[in-house]
Amino acid sequence: MTPSDPHQADLIRSRQRGRARVMALLLGAFVILVFAISIAKIRAGMPH
Repeated sequence: MTPSDPHQADLIRSRQRGRARVMALLLGAFVILVFAISIAKIRAGMPH
């Protein structure tokens, strides 16, 4: 199989899409985590 084989190209693209989805989920989880930590720190610093 050569990279010019259409089946091989589809397989490579599907793997890239899978990796991109995983990276998007991880990045989204990281952003939510940083946001939650920031909110917790702001609340902890405020006088009651």
